[in-house]
Amino acid sequence: MAVAVVRARLSRHLHLLRWVLLVVAVLVLVVFVLAQRQSIEVSYGQSPSSSVRIEEGSAGELSDATVPSTQEMTTLVATDSVVRLPGAVARWDEQRVREAIGDADIRILVAPPGLDEAEHDRVRKVDNATVRVIGTQVSGGGLVSTPDTVAGWRAQFATHDVTDQLTALIARLRKAPAPAERDDLRWREPSERELATVLADLRTGGSHVGRGATLDGVPEQVARTAFPDGAWYVALPAQPYGEPLPAYGPALTRLAPDQPIVVLYGGWIEYHGPAAAEFADLAAVSFYAQLGSRLSRYDYPQRNVLGAYLGKVTDIRYAGLFDRPLPYRPLDPLRVALPALPWIFTGCVAGFLVLSARSLRRSGALGVSGRARHGAGAARLAGLTALAVEVSLLTDARSNPALTRGIGKLQAARAALDDGLPARHVWELLDEATAELDETARMVGIASYRPASYLQGRLS
Repeated sequence: MAVAVVRARLSRHLHLLRWVLLVVAVLVLVVFVLAQRQSIEVSYGQSPSSSVRIEEGSAGELSDATVPSTQEMTTLVATDSVVRLPGAVARWDEQRVREAIGDADIRILVAPPGLDEAEHDRVRKVDNATVRVIGTQVSGGGLVSTPDTVAGWRAQFATHDVTDQLTALIARLRKAPAPAERDDLRWREPSERELATVLADLRTGGSHVGRGATLDGVPEQVARTAFPDGAWYVALPAQPYGEPLPAYGPALTRLAPDQPIVVLYGGWIEYHGPAAAEFADLAAVSFYAQLGSRLSRYDYPQRNVLGAYLGKVTDIRYAGLFDRPLPYRPLDPLRVALPALPWIFTGCVAGFLVLSARSLRRSGALGVSGRARHGAGAARLAGLTALAVEVSLLTDARSNPALTRGIGKLQAARAALDDGLPARHVWELLDEATAELDETARMVGIASYRPASYLQGRLS
């Protein structure tokens, strides 16, 4: 009697273990499938900076400036060939632009930056304006003229100079040869007093904000990922057109050659310090090629522009281009365990099949008349289960539902066999499982995994 009790308890435990193994197999399969991603990875570290869609006006890019009605602007443009609306910031070399216009009737409307979408539309609807300048964005005739060099972006965002954009667009409208771009920006050495004031602020708090600059603090989180060892930040307003710019970057680098230095002239940002020869132009080109169009039309605070620039610096560092140490990346348990999941799944399914076969052999519920049909059902169940295991490694988001339904039907058929239910019920469940697995194979696109082909010869 004691032996029988022990055997009964062992049988119950094995029966429970069999279903635990199946549940674990299904969970592992689901985790493995959901973890799959079809993508191209272009860096060896995932940069924490991200691009988030920001609704208009929520980033401080809109100014208090406004424009008259379209009819009023149309009247102004009809009266004067160059109309500069209140708040306009764009400047240009008038002599070069006059030479580009020649004897053509070119009329220029200059609007301020930071307009909302409705105001932009009013400016665009001024039909008699040949060229429209909104902020420092130059457009006309369905074309937009933008810089494509560091020198061009620097002149545009540091001094609001749009000379090259105007002359290039006018030449295109007149179907004349495009003029050569010129770098007319001039530099000067900061005075001893200027340099001493800036240096004192940098050594005290790590940043200097000049009069007229809008930087109200460095974005600390993105600054730490861009420059983990810290950097100095000098923020100045956009510089007067035609006047030399104080070259703080080179001057500060001579005093602190190992210190990363970021200098803002209005919307223009430049880097000085370690690896500047390789890094500075790449950061500038990457940043302004992507965001220059939006920066030219809106009036972003310097903090927002600096934050976006530091995010681009972080992206470049994470790309591993300059052999600089990456920030700490926490351990991802799923990434580490992912290669083992298929083996865990296979082991669980194998254990389930072994225990199922043992349970079937020990079952005394089969009548003599139904034993053959139940035996065939068990063999068919084993074959379909093996098929489910093999095809599961090839499924995707589209075919996973059919596979999951098929596995569910196989589980129901197994339970029906164990409970000694009528053979007809078992075979109905197996027929439903066969249909689901056939649908799975059709979606995967491998004909040999269709049940009719896969089970051929197995059940004979």
